[in-house]
Amino acid sequence: MTDMYPFLLRTLELFSALFVFVLGLAVIAVIVLYIKDVTQTAHAIRRNYPVIGRFRYLFENLGEFFRQYFFAMDREELPFNRAERSWAYRAAKNLDNTVAFGSTRDLRPAGTVLFVNCPFPTLGQDAVPIKEMTIGPDCANPYTTSSLFNISAMSYGALSAPAVIALSQGAKMVQAWMNTGEGGLSPHHLGSGCDIVFQIGTAKYGVRDEAGNMSEDKLREVAAHAQVKMFEVKLSQGAKPGKGGILPAVKVTEEIARIRGITPGEDSISPNRHPEINSVKELLQFLNHVREVTQKPVGFKCVLGAYGWLDSLFSEINQIGAECAPDFITIDSADGGTGAAPMPLIDAMGLPLRESLPMTVDKLSEHGLRDRTKVVCSGKLITPSAVAWALCMGADFVASARGNMFALGCIQALQCNKNTCPTGITTHDPDLQKGLVPEDKAVRVANYIKNMLKEVGIIAHSCGVKEPRELKRYHARCVMDNGKSVALNELWPDVPTKSAA
Repeated sequence: MTDMYPFLLRTLELFSALFVFVLGLAVIAVIVLYIKDVTQTAHAIRRNYPVIGRFRYLFENLGEFFRQYFFAMDREELPFNRAERSWAYRAAKNLDNTVAFGSTRDLRPAGTVLFVNCPFPTLGQDAVPIKEMTIGPDCANPYTTSSLFNISAMSYGALSAPAVIALSQGAKMVQAWMNTGEGGLSPHHLGSGCDIVFQIGTAKYGVRDEAGNMSEDKLREVAAHAQVKMFEVKLSQGAKPGKGGILPAVKVTEEIARIRGITPGEDSISPNRHPEINSVKELLQFLNHVREVTQKPVGFKCVLGAYGWLDSLFSEINQIGAECAPDFITIDSADGGTGAAPMPLIDAMGLPLRESLPMTVDKLSEHGLRDRTKVVCSGKLITPSAVAWALCMGADFVASARGNMFALGCIQALQCNKNTCPTGITTHDPDLQKGLVPEDKAVRVANYIKNMLKEVGIIAHSCGVKEPRELKRYHARCVMDNGKSVALNELWPDVPTKSAA
């Protein structure tokens, strides 16, 4: 035993020397930081409180984490609170989504939507499956689907390859469609065989020539895929109306650049509008050109701000003929999501769905185009009550991006634009991507969509209708400032559908 004493003594001396060395380095580092802080002029806090002032940035970053997990109440957090995220997570995992004791939702604030239950709700044996609906019936290749709830536009680039693969496989499992977003069509979209809506963004990624103009040959190549069912021309996006897509250089890999037709390692910035579309007449010409080339249904996506142009657009359609009308219109909400956007646009530009969706539906009815043009809506619709509200207001289809991201495992880390997403969904870092196993997450996407449709059906049956698309505005009410509620059809009276000119 005594032989161990010299060894222990030497070990202790070694650790002591190491401690002194590390302490010395720490002291030197503090001195260097102190000098650097007091001599720099860019940051007042660091200049007045050298070294210690640096902890401000650490606490600022940690604050977001602690608020999310420890301090925020279930219904407080934005853009999605814990109760909303919890429903999406449990639906994706196919877990019991019932709750006990009472709702944590405050039903008193103005704007709260309440559905009105029927004294004689629809029995299970009387319920009917969601009916099929055809988009573009006059096209050479119309699209007929019973898929009510779908995957909204998210590009390969904004999302990682494993995320796109998982979404594609999940969509196939439940026969939902998947929108490519403006980043073009990749092998990751096509691998599962799911239905695809190809989005044409302002930069024409995936269908552009070397000069950046739209290429008819590449349009035909995309349309030749049987999985590509429709084409959506993106005019604007809810989170950044008036601004094109933004993909930081760090996320523009060789493969993404090849698919988009751009240079790798450089920022991918789309124009803020299509240069060739500067009027309603040019919009119709563009839509019809794409339809003629692809022989498939074509529509456009926008977030409404100024809305007088809808009257001009629909009047122009009736002058030319209903056959030139868009086969569908996707209305995005001002509170829609994105991978990257300027804060002034994401916070304060455009109209939310609660105003723009009924307005669009009513304008179509007023001009006799309601049956001709289908309405798709997207933007923060991740729970059954939000989707049921959209159906009450007249939506034919609903598409969600962030809801399906939650199904993939998104934790709302708010790092989509930094290539540091901890769940592997919005990063191209291989070390982070390995956490996302497409085969497992695809099942969660499918579960999320199935449970969404199931619980929207529960709302519909409680209201006394046989399937969700039978929901009308009188099936829901909105709480007003005086505490009383008003039926949605009183706030937004139904407009009788006129015959098209």
